[in-house]
Formats: sequence, C-alpha cells, structure tokens
Amino acid sequence: MTTRAAANGIDIAYESFGSPSGRPLLLIMGLGAQLIQWDEELCELLAEQGHHVVRFDNRDAGLSTHLHDLGLPKSGTPAPYLLDDLADDTAGLMDALGWPAAHVVGASMGGMIAQTLAIRRPERVLTLTSIMSTPGPSVAPPTEAAAAVLMRRPPEGREAVVEQSVRNWSVIGSPAYDLDPGKLAERAGRAYDRCFDPAGTARQMAAIMASGDRREALAQVRIPTLVLHGEADPLVPLVGGQATAAAVPGARLVTYPGMGHDLPRALWPDFAAEITKLTTA
Repeated sequence: MTTRAAANGIDIAYESFGSPSGRPLLLIMGLGAQLIQWDEELCELLAEQGHHVVRFDNRDAGLSTHLHDLGLPKSGTPAPYLLDDLADDTAGLMDALGWPAAHVVGASMGGMIAQTLAIRRPERVLTLTSIMSTPGPSVAPPTEAAAAVLMRRPPEGREAVVEQSVRNWSVIGSPAYDLDPGKLAERAGRAYDRCFDPAGTARQMAAIMASGDRREALAQVRIPTLVLHGEADPLVPLVGGQATAAAVPGARLVTYPGMGHDLPRALWPDFAAEITKLTTA
C-alpha cells in the first residue's frame, strides 16, 4: 500500500516492508526512477534480515509532489533545486515516519542524496550504503554510449516510451546478467502507467549537476559506510564508487564483475547480506 507523508513542504509517496520493530532502512532511488525500481522481492529480502524497509518516490518522480511550476531547467540559470533539498525531503520523511535516524541506502542519484544527507544531517544516518553512485558529476563521466542514453529525448506515447526504455537498459544494464526484454518492457510499462514526467527528471538532473563535488565534505563523515558498484557500469563508471569509498574514512568497497548500472536479480542475496552485515555490526 502506498502512503503519502508531508515532508519538507511537499508530499512524499512511500511503501514499507517488514516489522515496524525492525532496524529502520530507507531506500532512495535514482534519476527519474520510482520506488518500484526497488523490486518488492529485494525489499522483502531485506525485511527478512530484520529491517523495517521503506522505499519512496523522490520529488518530481512517481506519486510524490511534482514541481511543475518550476518548469524546465534553462542553461545559464540556477537549478530549480539542489541535492540538498532532496536530502532535506528524505529527512522530512524520516520525521513523518517517527525515525530519529535510519540506515540509509541510495542507488545512483539516490546514493548522491544519501551522501548529502550524511554530510548535512549525520545524526540522522546510522549507516550509509552508496550503490553505483559517485561523489560528484565530473568524477565518473559516462561512456559515450551511456551519455547518449541520458541525452535522448523521450518519445510520445506509452509504446514508444517502453521501447526506448528497453533500448536504454540494454546499453546501461549489466552485460553479465540476463537482460530479459520482456521483463524490461513490463517494468517500463508499470513505471509509465504510474507516472511519466520527463520535465521532473530534467529538474533532478539539474540538481545533480549544480550540487558540485562532495569529496571534501565526505572526508568529515564518520558514519559506517558501504560502497557497492558494478565493474561494467557505463553510466557511472567504477571510478565513481572508488572515489566515494576513498573519500569516506573507513568505507568498505565491494565491486561486482559484469554488473552495469542496474540491480541484477542474481546479486540481490549478496546486496542484502552486505547491507545486513553493515547494519548489524
């Protein structure tokens, strides 16, 4: 069941898994992605490890507030908002949940938001897990093919959007794992039916680009940190994960051969085990 909570002046849509008495675990998704990108089976697997799992839609994604009045970002003008604001949204959701602090897991842009939250509100972050992310937009530039995916204009109509999504994931997904076109299309269709807002994604991208490099600030973080990254990631290459782990004192880096910019089902048990090892240390 999707619930909405007032947070930082907007409404955040979220879903929860597991016992409320479990260890609080907050999952933050990436650019233009919705909470359904955290597959229910993965959420259940984390819940089985003793976590109270919450997945949610960032602003301008899914069923959370979309800031349509801000329009499309324009070159030469300030970004409509920053990662700081997305981190404050996350803290506001934790307030609404009654969580003084939580174990925070972020993927891609979600990892950037999690890093920003750890910098801005370290008392709210029990542990930090940054997945396929980077401490700054210039640290790990995408390959030419992956950059083309980012720059590709979305088509009109559900069928065309789904087809483009399947093509995109074939470029940035994990080459060593089964990229089933049927499953990719089903997921893309679910996302389209739930919400389709390219302008919101553009505003999120502007936030990433305007928020700068976090490495100096991350050097002051004293939170137990895990970095998970694919060795075949073309969108945020491995150097992004390496830089994140190098920036946070004591961070542990775990890399996966053949993993691209997605969360392959075959690796879910390992992801859950690594995250649980961190949250129970």
